Amino acid sequence: MSKHVYRGALALACVAILGGCAEKASQSAADQSGGNPSMPKAQNFLVPPMQVPDFAGWKDGAMPTVAPGLKIEKIAGDLKHPRQLLTLPNGDVLVVESNGPGEEAVTTPKQLIAGMVKNKSGKGAKGGNQITLLRKGGSGEWEKHVFIKGLHSPFGVQLIGSTLYVANTDAIVTFPYTDGQTEITTPGVEFTDLPSTVNHHWTKALQANADGTKLYVGVGSNSNITENGQEIEYRRANVLEVDVASRGSRIYASGIRNPTGLAWDPTTNKLWAIANERDEIGADLVPDYMTAVTEGAFYGWPYSYYGQHVDTRVMPQRPDMVAKAIPPDYALGSHVAALGLTLSQKNALPAKYQVGAFVGEHGSWDRSPLSGYAVVFVAFQDGKPVGKPETLVSGFYSKDEKQLFGAPVGVTFDKDGALLIADDVGNTVWRVTSAAP
Repeated sequence: MSKHVYRGALALACVAILGGCAEKASQSAADQSGGNPSMPKAQNFLVPPMQVPDFAGWKDGAMPTVAPGLKIEKIAGDLKHPRQLLTLPNGDVLVVESNGPGEEAVTTPKQLIAGMVKNKSGKGAKGGNQITLLRKGGSGEWEKHVFIKGLHSPFGVQLIGSTLYVANTDAIVTFPYTDGQTEITTPGVEFTDLPSTVNHHWTKALQANADGTKLYVGVGSNSNITENGQEIEYRRANVLEVDVASRGSRIYASGIRNPTGLAWDPTTNKLWAIANERDEIGADLVPDYMTAVTEGAFYGWPYSYYGQHVDTRVMPQRPDMVAKAIPPDYALGSHVAALGLTLSQKNALPAKYQVGAFVGEHGSWDRSPLSGYAVVFVAFQDGKPVGKPETLVSGFYSKDEKQLFGAPVGVTFDKDGALLIADDVGNTVWRVTSAAP
């Protein structure tokens, strides 16, 4: 038996064993959401329990379920792992098709098993390394054009004036943009490099400020809790601020394990982020979160979570850093894997969805029952999140939790105020509007 076949058989056997003894969550998502989430005692695992449905995809016209008062339609399919979305001023929509670069070495049984589990779900499918442009035609159908090819695990994309900024996993690159064009063939020019060693967390979220003078970049950690060494965490687990004029950058906020989405609230002039927290201490720990990003603040990773809850696994311990850690504003629930964020002040959905945050939750891989796999709405009042997350779009997996049809990632609004959702497992872009005329 070859080494590769043996490793595959071993991993599949471990997956089967782990799937049969997955630790059950004792707390509901509602208990672990909001400004003061419940925090049970941490557990320790040699290999964490894992549960992910097997890939099935959308068949025979099936589609996600929406909340009452909403309707959903498919506007693009047969994409190559769509991750993020950007609506251009003329109404065209850019779809970033991507997945990880596969640069991280598999050195432990845990990595091997986790990789096999995720690949079974379709989440590990090869990305297109390209951007596709969608254009709504006069008949209401959306045209699909390959816009930019040959990217390197892109994620964030922003337009400032006539320059398009694309955050590859290793650098921000720029392209000249002309209104109305359906293809860019000019090679990208490196604007500034980004932390790219190993790329355990490879996504680089990107957000410009209102006047286009700054770009903010979400850079995830290179590990769960620095088990790969501190030296490869240089400028990691941070939100970086890049000055557009000089191309220089600085750490804007730190200790955010994996800031996968950034959005600006124009009413308060605050930058918001979603973050994926650490794993392997239980199905009920640690809640992923959404927070206003305070300049100069430290949010705890790796030494503590959700403020000053100490992670005893991290060595050496740093009580001085724990003392500096501030809690995030709003918990979304443990292991929901929030990957998409947009803030709204006005849209084409019903009145109760006008002011607040829309979050694409890619879904858990180490929790039973599953969490996430939904698009949720969090209402804002006076610039702050209130209440509990409300599920807008769900039905991405079967009722028995064994089949996965899709998984939401990026969310944004089109020019008409409809909510667009990138579904990277279903290789689809969905459009959600009010069911009423």
